[in-house]
Amino acid sequence: MNKYDSRSGKNRIVAIRGAGDLASGVALRLTRCGFRIVMSELPEPLCIRRSVAFANAVFTGEATVEERRCRVVREISEVGDLWINGEIPLLIDPDLDQVSLIEPDVLIDARIMKTYRDDVSRDDAPLVIGLGPGFRSGENVHAVIETNRGHNLGRVFWEGEAEPNTGVPGLIRGEGPTRVIKAPCSGVFYPLVEIGTSVKKEQPIAEICNPLHNSNPAVIAATLDGIVRGALYPGLTVRSGLKIMDIDPRGNPAHCFTVSDKALSIAGGVLEAILTRFPLNPEGQ
Repeated sequence: MNKYDSRSGKNRIVAIRGAGDLASGVALRLTRCGFRIVMSELPEPLCIRRSVAFANAVFTGEATVEERRCRVVREISEVGDLWINGEIPLLIDPDLDQVSLIEPDVLIDARIMKTYRDDVSRDDAPLVIGLGPGFRSGENVHAVIETNRGHNLGRVFWEGEAEPNTGVPGLIRGEGPTRVIKAPCSGVFYPLVEIGTSVKKEQPIAEICNPLHNSNPAVIAATLDGIVRGALYPGLTVRSGLKIMDIDPRGNPAHCFTVSDKALSIAGGVLEAILTRFPLNPEGQ
């Protein structure tokens, strides 16, 4: 595949490692700005906010977030046709074996791993950007984008790193840890309600079954009144303590099916970093 002319901003190729809700918000905003996006994911992504995550395409073949459609492709040679159609290609390529063949101008590590990563390098692309903790500007990436809610959310750091992982979900209408539901045991996860469903505290909303035992499944109850904003894909194997669902106390269905303020803020930081490194109108051109 011929590499697109990297001197033109709208022909610039941006690879995004990970396709969860934050990565998808970045992909959506960059695509709207004219960049050519290619994403990579795991064979079974543990993505909760599936209704706003292109990662869901891994299970269904395609996924739409707001107005943009993403489709799974098997080979990097297939991405050109999707770009022509205004679609986002996604490869099941967690190690970037296929993605590296396209020689992206920008690589964004959006896996949100939260601990220092030694499997990403500034040599992976002319501009390598890391989202959140786990990256240090000048070491494994060129720039870091703050992902923690607060004063610095979306800020670009060309030196240093983002705030450490707090382990505590950000507050939404006064609710933090309560709104995030974790698996009480290991097994196979099955939600009992769809994303966008209103629920009441103590209402059964999911089950975890252990296929190795004939015991009754563990029933998961809602921790507060609200609306189910996220849930893992049905049938995934989970471990005890893994995040499996998210309840939004605001109760607005639109929040389940549109990109969050947090994702858009992070996307704005990514766009700033790209245009800082690669100005659209370089001096003398």
